[in-house]
Amino acid sequence: MWELRSIAFSRAVLAEFLATLLFVFFGLGSALQWASSPPSVLQIAVAFGLGIGTLVQALGHVSGAHINPAVTVACLVGCHVSFLRAAFYVAAQLLGAVAGAAILHEITPIEIRGDLAVNALHNNATAGQAVTVELFLTLQLVLCIFASTDERRSDNLGSPALSIGFSVTLGHLLGIYFTGCSMNPARSLAPAVITGLLDRTPGGRYHRLPPLQLPAVPFSKEPAGASGGAQGPGARHRLGGARGPAAAVGGAPLPAEPAAREQGLRAPHRPAPPLSSPPQRSPPTARPLPPLGPLSAPSAEWLLQRPRAP
Repeated sequence: MWELRSIAFSRAVLAEFLATLLFVFFGLGSALQWASSPPSVLQIAVAFGLGIGTLVQALGHVSGAHINPAVTVACLVGCHVSFLRAAFYVAAQLLGAVAGAAILHEITPIEIRGDLAVNALHNNATAGQAVTVELFLTLQLVLCIFASTDERRSDNLGSPALSIGFSVTLGHLLGIYFTGCSMNPARSLAPAVITGLLDRTPGGRYHRLPPLQLPAVPFSKEPAGASGGAQGPGARHRLGGARGPAAAVGGAPLPAEPAAREQGLRAPHRPAPPLSSPPQRSPPTARPLPPLGPLSAPSAEWLLQRPRAP
């Protein structure tokens, strides 16, 4: 745990992050398929080899310049680094690779970036063949690194960075035809993550899909009383005829348009004919009553003619 408190440890982790970022950026950038001049296998192999050789020479004294989780795990197995340092190195390498691929993805035109040279099976190679080839390619790289940096050698001739760069170039000259040549889990993970996450957003791969098409609904302009005027029955005509007592003509609603009923669209507005006002009836005239004569008392003859009770 004392390594976490040292400045040298922090510098080494930062150096691994920066070195892997630059390696992935330049390596994947050399494999972009430009329409004017697509790269050849030799160009891609030399670019990866020169990139790793330059970074090893520049940052080897800071962190050892592993720039590869496979190399870090090999150093852990060989007891060259502690488990804590190996864990931080691998995390920094993966993050740096993703950052480098993301930067390259954003600065490259859409029609050129493609899949960022993601590793895949080529030339009808099977999964077993691809795994076998990658094992041999990574084996020769790790063997070259351990042999070039062995302090017990007495014939230290040449530069370890140059020999490591040649080893990466050699691996690409063969591995590109099978898998695109990985030899580095960080190099394989970075383009897969970026193309898998960024190209599936509305501004990436799915932007080529046609937009959702909705059926157009014809709009008929209604009279003022139907939208913002009078309210209540008969103020708005709907599909299938008018509703309400005031909208009926002759006691029957207006028939709906057959085509509009089948298509589910709004029927064109058919204004109802104006209702005629009921005829004005003149008030009845009062008939004069015949004049009544003066009231007189019943005559005696009428009283005499009235039958009497027995």
